[in-house]
Amino acid sequence: MILILRIRKKTLIALSLVIIFVSIAIIMHNFIFNRKYTAASSSIISKEEFAVLIQYLFDVRNRAFLEQDEEALKSLYKTDTKYGTWAYEHQAKKMKYLVNWADKQGVEFTKMKTKTVVNWVKAKGSGVTANLTCSTEYRYVYQNEPHKENMLRIGTYHSIDLVPIGDEWLIIREWYTDPFADSLSLENIKVEENREFIMSHEPRDFSNLNERRIKAVEYADKYCGAAADEKYGFSYNKKYKNYNSLGGDCTNFASQILHEGGGFRKTSAWNYDKDGSKAWVNAQAFKDYMLYSGRASLIAHGTYDKVFKASYKLLPGDFIAYERKGKVVHISVVTGADSKGYTLVNSHNTDRYRVPWDLGWSDKNIKFWLVRVHY
Repeated sequence: MILILRIRKKTLIALSLVIIFVSIAIIMHNFIFNRKYTAASSSIISKEEFAVLIQYLFDVRNRAFLEQDEEALKSLYKTDTKYGTWAYEHQAKKMKYLVNWADKQGVEFTKMKTKTVVNWVKAKGSGVTANLTCSTEYRYVYQNEPHKENMLRIGTYHSIDLVPIGDEWLIIREWYTDPFADSLSLENIKVEENREFIMSHEPRDFSNLNERRIKAVEYADKYCGAAADEKYGFSYNKKYKNYNSLGGDCTNFASQILHEGGGFRKTSAWNYDKDGSKAWVNAQAFKDYMLYSGRASLIAHGTYDKVFKASYKLLPGDFIAYERKGKVVHISVVTGADSKGYTLVNSHNTDRYRVPWDLGWSDKNIKFWLVRVHY
């Protein structure tokens, strides 16, 4: 009798746990799919509840991108408002751009996964507004090499507004620095010719890199912010000022990579005390300083079609300067190559980890400076 009672007691405990877990699952399901919200309920939504909701929305959006499902994408936005329509239309253009870039590259995106971190959330009218840090991992394979998967990560910082409409939450406004904003078309790229050339390559061997180049890449990987491995806390090196709010942090980051990682000594023209010198923080001045000082030399300069073959000469620790209307506006540092030897870069503004060097920069009006750094 005692044994039976003990068994029944264990059974009751197990059943109780099952009931608790099922109840939690039902609550979460209702939260995302079925629950109706009033202005009062939305104003007290917790950060934890919002984190579940926002992750769900990003998961749906990523799936829509992979499946090229524009209707699923549109369902996330309140498109009878100006800002909701703008947010949706930008994502629709971005979806098409990724399709065009993949076609040019001869690749297929196989996975997209975003890790969202809610920094804060508060009531705004009948809905909520929030600030997010997002790290999106993309995986892709080449069409003639489907068994070799490549990975890149892009980190973004979002300000987003949502409102409850019936049984769901819709995006009514979204702002972030989009890494693809400078290139939402590829009509002027020689797609077939470039694809054939890219897909004909093999992996590149970087086993003989000198120690300074290796250390530069290690620094670039550790401090690429929201695109870095989660173990680094998605943060920049706190020894240095973050210039994103002042026009961009890409050159400051490139200078750090060369100094902290690559061992280049500061000079009177290129230095950082409380703030960086012009050559330290300004993209045009950085490119000019590196070339004119003899610390670097030019590999190639021109539009994508003119320089993309030369890009295979780039080594980890070299850099690329991106020019628009005669002025360098961005710097990225080479950190490796993918399974076809295609050059990958890291940068800030926005944060990139091992991203194909032209992804987001393929517009016909953009020119590239491919620069060899002399370690």
